Amino acid sequence: MDWIISISSTILIFIAAIFILVTVHELGHFIAAKFFKMRVNKFSIGFPPKIFGFKKGDTEYVIGATPLGGYVQIAGMIDESMDDTFVGEEVKPDEFRSRPVWQRTIVILAGVIFNMILAVIIYTGMAWNYGETVIPVDSVPGIYVQEGSVADQIGLQTGDQIIGVNGREVEYFNQLFSPSSLTERDLSFLVRRDGEVVTVSTPPNFLDLINREGRFIDETNSLPSKILRVMSGSPAAEAGMMDGDEIVAVDGEPVSYWLQVVQRIQAAEGELQFDVMRGQEIVTLSVVPDEENRIGIQSLNAADIFDIERKNYNLGQSLVVGYNRTNDTFFGIIKGIGRMFSGDISVRENLGGPVAIANITREATQSGGWFGFWNITAFLSITLAIMNMLPIPALDGGHFMFLVYEGITRREPSPKVRMGLQQLGFIFLVGLIILITFNDILRTFGG
Repeated sequence: MDWIISISSTILIFIAAIFILVTVHELGHFIAAKFFKMRVNKFSIGFPPKIFGFKKGDTEYVIGATPLGGYVQIAGMIDESMDDTFVGEEVKPDEFRSRPVWQRTIVILAGVIFNMILAVIIYTGMAWNYGETVIPVDSVPGIYVQEGSVADQIGLQTGDQIIGVNGREVEYFNQLFSPSSLTERDLSFLVRRDGEVVTVSTPPNFLDLINREGRFIDETNSLPSKILRVMSGSPAAEAGMMDGDEIVAVDGEPVSYWLQVVQRIQAAEGELQFDVMRGQEIVTLSVVPDEENRIGIQSLNAADIFDIERKNYNLGQSLVVGYNRTNDTFFGIIKGIGRMFSGDISVRENLGGPVAIANITREATQSGGWFGFWNITAFLSITLAIMNMLPIPALDGGHFMFLVYEGITRREPSPKVRMGLQQLGFIFLVGLIILITFNDILRTFGG
C-alpha cells in the first residue's frame, strides 16, 4: 500500500510542477501574441484528449489529459499542430505571418523569457520568505572521505578542509558546490591539508561519477562521531549507549566522523564493539544492529557544530539573490549540455526525461517540503527554457532559426519546407523522449 501512495504522490507532485511550468511558458506566447493583436485560435495546457475546454472570443481554452506540454495555436503560423490549411489563402491582418519579423521573434521567445522570469520570481520569493542559511568555510574544520567514494577518487583525504573552488577561496561552504562551479571543465578545489594549501583537480567525467554515486561532499561529511540522541528501545539503548556519548572506535578501529560510524554499522554482519567517550572515561559496549543494520542513534545537527549564519533579505536584496541564482543555474546547465556534446561526460548518465524529472521532484519535496518543491520547479523552469531554445524544428529554437533566416535573406522559407522540417523535428523529439524515458527506466531499476 505504501508504494502505491508513494507513486501516486510522485505523479501528483510531478504534474503540479509541469502544470506550472507549461502554463507560464504558454502564457508567455499567448500574452505576446495578444499584445501584437494576433489571433489565437487555441490555448492548450496538456495534449489531447481534451478534459475541459471553453471558448471565449476567437480563442478556445483547453486542458488536455497528457500533462507533458502544451501549445498556443496562433493563426497564420505553422506550429506543432501541423495545420497548414491557411497556406495559399489571402494573408489576414491578425495572422502571425502578417507581422514583421521582430514582432514574431518576440512572440516565439516569450515562452522562454517567461520561464526565466518565473525562475527569478521563485528564487526571489524563496530568499524573501526563507532567507538563506550559510556555513562559513572556517567553521568546517575537515571532512571524512570514504574509501572508493567520488571524493576519494579525485584525491581528497580525510581531514582535508575545502576552502575554495577553481583557484578562488570562498567565504561560505555552500559556495563550493554551485551548479556553475561543478560544471566547469577544469574544476578544482583548494584544500588546506597539514597546514598547506593544495589543489585537487577533478577528472573530465567528474559529473558522471557524482551521478553514479548520488552524492559528493556536504556538511554531513564533517559531523563528528558524537551522539545527539539514543532512540528509546533501540539496540543502542538496550546496550547502554547514552545521549552525549562520543564514539571513538568501532571494533577497535578509531573513528572521528559520523559517516565513519554509519559506514561501519551498515557493513556489520553481527555484533559490534563500540568504544565511547563518556565524560573522562572510555566505555566499551556491545551492540547488535537490527535487521536493517541500524542501532538507533542520531547525529548532532549542523547547527550544533558549525557557526551557521542566517541571512534575511528585504525585497530588493531578495531580487538580487533570485537573479544571481537563476544566472548561476542557467550557465551551469549550459556548460553541462556543452560538455555532453563535447563528449566530456556521458549523455546517458546526465540526460533525464519524465521519469528522472518525477523522481528528483519527489526527492526534493520529500527532503525539503515546499522549499524543495519550489527550488526544483525553478531549476526545471530554467531547464525548460534552455531545452526549448535548441535549434530543432517544432521547438521555439527551431522557429527562431526560421526567423533568423528570414531576417538575413529577407524571404520566408517555403511553407512546404517548413512543414517538412517541423514534421521531422516532431518525429525526432518523440523518438528522443522515448529513448530518454527508456534510459530513465534503466537507470531507475539499475540497468
